[in-house]
Amino acid sequence: MNERLVSSAEGLSVKDDEENEVVWIEAARENPAAFEPLYVRYRTRLYRYLRTRLTSDEDAADVTHQVFLIALDALPKYQQCGLPFAAWLFRIAHHTVININRRQRSVVSWDALPDTLQPLDDQNPESLALHQEALMQLRMWLAKLKADQRELLALRFAAELTVPQIAAVVGKKPEATKKQLSRLLQSYKELRSHAY
Repeated sequence: MNERLVSSAEGLSVKDDEENEVVWIEAARENPAAFEPLYVRYRTRLYRYLRTRLTSDEDAADVTHQVFLIALDALPKYQQCGLPFAAWLFRIAHHTVININRRQRSVVSWDALPDTLQPLDDQNPESLALHQEALMQLRMWLAKLKADQRELLALRFAAELTVPQIAAVVGKKPEATKKQLSRLLQSYKELRSHAY
């Protein structure tokens, strides 16, 4: 793969990246080896999202690769009209996880996201204890949510998707998705304000 294309996938601004995404998609349609910039752009976000939905790092890594293979195979059918590539890719991931969970019937805790994806600076013991307490509160709050609510939060924060992209993935209107996310975040803010 051309190193210039890969480095551009990592180093461009979001606007430049979105403009180049169309070029990358067309190039990948003609030559599957040209899919690499798209892979580089989305691999970390896709892995983080899948890690919140699966029971182990290895499963998340395996399914990440599986989703990219499905996407590469389906790329000739992808149409840009109305559904951004990110939403299309995460919709594939969403449905892949649903299919896996139907077969396995497993429940994954939100805290399955590895600590390495929640980096901490060197902190004093008091700050570290406060951080751990806040994480414990967050985990307890997340455990009380419905699966579809946790899904919205995973798509927003682990996958870093926009509200319209999340709406496209879950099949809801952007306004309804934004409202539900706002309510969830307000609920968490209220919980945090009562804790202190």
